[in-house]
Amino acid sequence: MDAELTGEAGSLPPLVADATERARAAGFPMSCEPEVGQLLAALAAHLPPGARVLELGTGAGVGTAWLASGLLPRMDVVVLTVEASADTAALAARGDWPAFVELRCGDALAELDAEAQAGTGSFDLIFADSPAGKTRGLDRVIAALAPRGLLVVDDMAPLPEWPEQLRASQQRVRAALLGSPVLTSVELAHGSGVILATKTARASG
Repeated sequence: MDAELTGEAGSLPPLVADATERARAAGFPMSCEPEVGQLLAALAAHLPPGARVLELGTGAGVGTAWLASGLLPRMDVVVLTVEASADTAALAARGDWPAFVELRCGDALAELDAEAQAGTGSFDLIFADSPAGKTRGLDRVIAALAPRGLLVVDDMAPLPEWPEQLRASQQRVRAALLGSPVLTSVELAHGSGVILATKTARASG
């Protein structure tokens, strides 16, 4: 991957630098880590022509920026990102996004249903980074993957300060991903802990 996307020597892609500064200035603490962002950019750069990308949990737009940076300068793609909080969605909307990025404010699972009803509910890459679509409705996210589509789920490494309820929820997500008959998955000791999964060919018949 181009050194511009690696963050080496403190360098970040312009979209990522802008989103990171927005998050810092607003005191938003939950942006995806650089290691996860670099993975997103690398996966996005590998996507086929006409690819569709879904991000659940826009936050301040840092993950969105990594995805878009991996795709630029091509413009034949769609990045749909969904944020539940109106205030946080407004923060992300301050970014100068490429035309292929669409920001929505709403419930992730409701947006998934809307995409399915419109016939556009199939995605080549999904980054599930919100409770809706991760701890709730993970099966619907998996169903929305295109054949051989990629799913990235972060925050899979439990922290000592996590309450038991959160730890148990994380373990259910982990078990569902690693045990899914339609996914080929791998755990990565990367950033906050990542599970990367591909929808298998047999899942698409």
